[in-house]
Amino acid sequence: MPSLPDTAKAPVPEQRKGGPVVSVRDVEHTYGGRGRGAESVTALGPVSLEIPAGEFLVLVGPSGCGKSTLLRLIAGFERASSGEVEVFGERPEPGNQAGIVFQQPRLFPWRTVGDNVGLALKYAGVPRPERAERTAELLERVGLADTAGRRIWQISGGQQQRVAIARALAGGKRLLLLDEPFAALDALTRERLQEDLRTVSAETGTTSVFVTHSVDEAVFLGTRTVVLSARPGRVALDIPIGLPRTGTGPDELRGLPEYAALRAEIGTAVRDAAR
Repeated sequence: MPSLPDTAKAPVPEQRKGGPVVSVRDVEHTYGGRGRGAESVTALGPVSLEIPAGEFLVLVGPSGCGKSTLLRLIAGFERASSGEVEVFGERPEPGNQAGIVFQQPRLFPWRTVGDNVGLALKYAGVPRPERAERTAELLERVGLADTAGRRIWQISGGQQQRVAIARALAGGKRLLLLDEPFAALDALTRERLQEDLRTVSAETGTTSVFVTHSVDEAVFLGTRTVVLSARPGRVALDIPIGLPRTGTGPDELRGLPEYAALRAEIGTAVRDAAR
């Protein structure tokens, strides 16, 4: 497997070396309530947490608990109603600090697989002569070495999500935000992509925040899992996942007693949070 291209090895901004990549301090977020008589809904908070470099944080909890809201605040798509969110010590701005993967791939269907990744490299400032080689490296990293010339509609949904991950890595960001990217896939494809993402995370050291409803996914992928309570979402459980990241196959990992214990503890916390 080739080394990761330079664009995916961008250094953490100088002012944040040694500090958290993401800092969330006393954040609350409310929707609605602006017009006369309009009701407001507090979706999140207060929530405080810090995410250090290299961590794979998984947010899990019942529907409507604010997981995706918190991710959008970190991405800079929305501003918190109160409290502070910082990414690399700065106010988050869409597309500036993080690569983002959504539930739907959101690719350009009129372009080829390679062109979708190459466009991200272009916007990342990679010179044209280097893009083809780096596109090939990224596609190989996500298991799509032979698909560069295919159109998006010619590949499966799981392959499209692999392209979306490659495109996010192509931006050279050291933070990856993923909002239930495997939710619409069949169980087998989902498991394969979980394995791929876990491997990419271990090899690149990219800091990641992953939203899911799946307790098993939270244990399998995360180095740390945060369970949010029912709305308004607050931290109900914050637990490290001390499982091996390399050298252990997925079946072997899921067979470990520690895996079962973590799955039970997090599952209980999610069920309690939904009450």
